[in-house]
Amino acid sequence: MSSTAENTTTTVPHVDYLVLDGGDPHLVAHECTACGARFFDRRNACAACFSTDFTTVPIATTGTVQAFTIVAFAAPGIPVPFVAAVVDCDGTSVKGNIINVDPDPANISTGMSVRLATYSLGTDDNGVEAIGYGFEPAD
Repeated sequence: MSSTAENTTTTVPHVDYLVLDGGDPHLVAHECTACGARFFDRRNACAACFSTDFTTVPIATTGTVQAFTIVAFAAPGIPVPFVAAVVDCDGTSVKGNIINVDPDPANISTGMSVRLATYSLGTDDNGVEAIGYGFEPAD
């Protein structure tokens, strides 16, 4: 008896706050139920009010660039230049790279509208593909 295995790729998010299942990719944050502060990393207590109760909330997938820099020097193997930014996603600050745009100040500005975008970071020998996120121009 012989069997044929399907060649399927499993995808995994690069960070645990990137949600790939259940529709469109989006980010989630831990929101303090006492004061509303939001955090992407795991917290034992809120850095704003010290409460220990959190809920998970989805983050808007569109936003505006609040600050950015064009990175010209990076660790070996990291292609440069690239654009690192802070994006305001409906009141939540999100750090991420601006992708799918030439990294030139003529193409990027504060106040620029962007949307969440995902991309492949590579696939390992077992067929597991890591997915990262960034933001791309919304216009």
